[in-house]
Amino acid sequence: MKIFTNILVFLALALIIFNVTLLDFRNPFQGDSVVAFIGIAASFCAVLILLIFRMSKKIEENSNDKL
Repeated sequence: MKIFTNILVFLALALIIFNVTLLDFRNPFQGDSVVAFIGIAASFCAVLILLIFRMSKKIEENSNDKL
């Protein structure tokens, strides 16, 4: 499961980098830049969710070891 979450985090970070390249800094709220902002926000949320999931699995393993 750890490898799977690492791959998904890597893909989400790659999407963030890709969407940053699509941004038009002169007109940030027009055309494809809006789509890029939405993609960056969605990828950032995915990274946070995956990190929370990984931490919860680690806590679950630690609590099962103590029993």
